[in-house]
Amino acid sequence: MSAASSPFPSTVITGGTIGSIIIGCKLQVLHGNPPEYRKAEILSIRPTPTPEDATRSEYYVHYSDYNKRLDEWVVPERLNLLGEIEFPKVKKPKTVLAGIGKETGKGSEPGTPGASNGGRVAKNNRKSNLSKASKAGKAGDTASPAPGTPGTPGGASTVAGNKRKASAMDEAGGASQDKDGQVPSIKVNGEDEDEDEDGQGGDDTPGLDDDGASEYSKEREIEKLRTSGSMTQDPHEVARVKNLNMIQFGKHEVETWYFSPYPVEYAHLPILYICEFCLSYFPAVKQLSRHRTKCSLQHPPGNEIYRKDNISFFEIDGRKQKVYCRNLCLLSKLFLDHKALYYDVDPFLFYVMTVRDEDGAHLIGYFSKEKESSEQYNVACILTLPQYQRMGYGRLLIAFSYELSKVEKRLGSPEKPLSDLGLLSYRAFWSEAIVILLLEQHKTGVELSIDDIASRTAFQPTDVLHTLQTLNALKYYHGQYVIVLSETVIKNAERALKKSRREIDPRALVWKPIHFTATQLRFL
Repeated sequence: MSAASSPFPSTVITGGTIGSIIIGCKLQVLHGNPPEYRKAEILSIRPTPTPEDATRSEYYVHYSDYNKRLDEWVVPERLNLLGEIEFPKVKKPKTVLAGIGKETGKGSEPGTPGASNGGRVAKNNRKSNLSKASKAGKAGDTASPAPGTPGTPGGASTVAGNKRKASAMDEAGGASQDKDGQVPSIKVNGEDEDEDEDGQGGDDTPGLDDDGASEYSKEREIEKLRTSGSMTQDPHEVARVKNLNMIQFGKHEVETWYFSPYPVEYAHLPILYICEFCLSYFPAVKQLSRHRTKCSLQHPPGNEIYRKDNISFFEIDGRKQKVYCRNLCLLSKLFLDHKALYYDVDPFLFYVMTVRDEDGAHLIGYFSKEKESSEQYNVACILTLPQYQRMGYGRLLIAFSYELSKVEKRLGSPEKPLSDLGLLSYRAFWSEAIVILLLEQHKTGVELSIDDIASRTAFQPTDVLHTLQTLNALKYYHGQYVIVLSETVIKNAERALKKSRREIDPRALVWKPIHFTATQLRFL
């Protein structure tokens, strides 16, 4: 639903009706358990008619000063219509009036000498510009199109010439312009959709929406992108509103956190049903049950490279298992805000961690890495599913990625920037590993430098340095920096050592680094 202009003269009012709520409004919304009112912004509205009320709608809200993963769809009863409601400011479009210039347009009225002269000057300028536009149009009608331009040569050139005419006429006659004084253009992912460098557009006519309207609707374009199923969408605009509230994954029903570009026919379902072995998705539980009778997978479709107790790791090549890896990316996007999704998973290897029982190997989490990373990243994306978080599995995933780096005899680091939870997990892992190593070496009387710590842990030296700075462990003493651990840091490390938790056993890893040829690294 497109945002409407606020019907109220003031941007803040006290009390209102449900019909006056528009996109961009900020008001108190009932949230939490026990429920309490919190300030939230309306990001989207969708109709949910019922037999009792054909005009009923739901509202997607973002709670102020709260993490984006708490955004949700709410019913009208949760909106506080009696309190203060802040409406978005109405932007007045700037217009340039013909016949008024910089020197003559200052408060001049018709009939005054200044207005008369200004009108005469503007008229002469308009004639000159129209003459130039006519010449440009003729040149455009006969010019040959640039290579690769869509459409027939004559048609493309004529469109380009007409654009130049319209542009010149707008400049002379004062057509409607945006706030920067330029004719508005459609932009998708930072690129102009309506014109290329030669002024020649794509298949759609610039400035026209799907209904042929002359005004471009940003909200309509965003909604079209949001529901198109594209896996290369702009996270700042399109992914503001999540399209799924809940998924059923195995025995677990999991609330989603963020938008994921599943196909449009699956958007806004109460529950999306996902097969926990092949990651196929279905709109109804009956379809999932029918699929499970035919699906023969009981573990991820890759090579098992690690097994210890009930934990296994599988290595999956994105080039060989495209469907599975794409479905894995779609699933992970529900819980990762900054993940960039692409249909092309060929350049990546996926390492999936599972827990085994009598029914099979169940997905816990995974991390992906580039087959050839110029920055020496050992992790491109990492995720532990919400139902397995706070159980030590995230730490196990990170530790496994560094075990692979040790086998490769390389120093590794996760791809930056990290998500909020990823940064917390890595900082905790780096801090604990470095402090434990320093304490062990202190007992033997061996002093370690930053490079020594990096070589023993497979951490990048910059990660070691930043971790030591976070711990406030670098002190300047007698002209050089030394590593000094505080009592609090030492006690926390000793407390962590006493906990019984899972660890990666290097002896259980059966794996050799894969060396790809130039042909294998050529992704089309």
